[in-house]
Amino acid sequence: MTTCASDAVGLLRPNEAVSESTYRKISRRILPLLFLCYIINYIDRVNIGIAQIQFKADLHFSDLVYGIGAGLFFVGFLLFEVPSNLLLAKMGARKTLLRIMVLWGTVSSATMFVSTPAEFYIARMLLGVAEAGFFPGIILYLSYWFPAARRARVTALSFIAIPVATMIGAPISGWIMRSFHSVNGLAGWQWMFLLEGLPAILLGVVVYFRLEDRPEGASWLTPEEKASLVGLLDAERRQRATHGHGGMLSALRDWRVFVAGLVSFCAYVLASTIAFFSPMVIQASGVHDPFRVGLFAAIPAVAGIVMMVIVSRHSDRTRERRWHAAIPLMIAAASLIALPFARGDLALAVALLAIATSGHLSSLSVFWTIPSTYLASSSAAAGIALVSSIGSLGGLVGPSMIGYVKSVSGSLTLGIQLAGCVMLAGGIGLLIGIPARLLAVDKAA
Repeated sequence: MTTCASDAVGLLRPNEAVSESTYRKISRRILPLLFLCYIINYIDRVNIGIAQIQFKADLHFSDLVYGIGAGLFFVGFLLFEVPSNLLLAKMGARKTLLRIMVLWGTVSSATMFVSTPAEFYIARMLLGVAEAGFFPGIILYLSYWFPAARRARVTALSFIAIPVATMIGAPISGWIMRSFHSVNGLAGWQWMFLLEGLPAILLGVVVYFRLEDRPEGASWLTPEEKASLVGLLDAERRQRATHGHGGMLSALRDWRVFVAGLVSFCAYVLASTIAFFSPMVIQASGVHDPFRVGLFAAIPAVAGIVMMVIVSRHSDRTRERRWHAAIPLMIAAASLIALPFARGDLALAVALLAIATSGHLSSLSVFWTIPSTYLASSSAAAGIALVSSIGSLGGLVGPSMIGYVKSVSGSLTLGIQLAGCVMLAGGIGLLIGIPARLLAVDKAA
């Protein structure tokens, strides 16, 4: 009885069970490094958006070839996301992240050698295979260190790396392409892939020696800090288990997990549309220099950072997740549907992209607290990876659909509008398919 009572107190008042100084210590130790890893990850994933300004002409690739290649990255995710996340749960974060980061850095640098559509497709698929498990692995890893009541804020801080990567990566990629073009006989886009793949390899080694797999192994926490944190997280896991969401097979048979996967699908369509086609929208507005395209592509990221922090903090304060994830997604959809009105107007195009980016990042940081709250610890690894794997199909469908529509109709904005309609359906589906009562643990935290 005493144990149950103490568990309830910890769940109702997590800040009293675990001191703020403990959370600050944990945040300082793991979040900056994960933040940097996210930046490098996102740059290596989406830098083809800038590179296509040069390599489509050099390699004679059509918009359809580019769209398919951009999307095939997510096929690797679909095939290897769940196994990779299950390995993280068994082997630990350090070994798993070392493997993932060294492999993706190697593949990213090797993309400089592609010369045919088939080679481009293979390189993108291999990059997806190498990166599989990184994103859901980090989501799972954060659940080992932070309770549900703090997870939206922590997740948002990690996801700030996405717009920061755009702010840093797009101009740097454009600068490399312009400055290194024809150096030692290599095109600018080849130098870009080579130079931007190397940091991932180095960071993988740093992660292995810097991080701990779980709080129990953290020598930099005092015994009292470990005990309070582990006790709180264990109590939270036990409460989730009593709500009947536990077990791997239960997660795979739970149709709500697939609803979350379909919402993730729509979010991936949005993410890939912004990442892979924003440079083309800016280029179509009259900007052709790679460095200037990169600078304008970085502007929406600033708005995205501000709105993501505001929405995630408000979500944590109110303990509400569904509307905080759905509304930004639907606003982003509306901005992309309105994109044809920006034809030839650079300022309006950048403004609409900023709204779409803000909606994407705000929704993303809140949405990923839902699976880790709903699922018990025994099914979280498989469930989160399944949601992300289903979502990765959106990363394939979105670019391929837009590239096909562009090749057939000559209109880039028409394909983006279709993607916006998919996102709108995702926001509605989230509200209908995942009732608030399923997140009762989070609301009680």
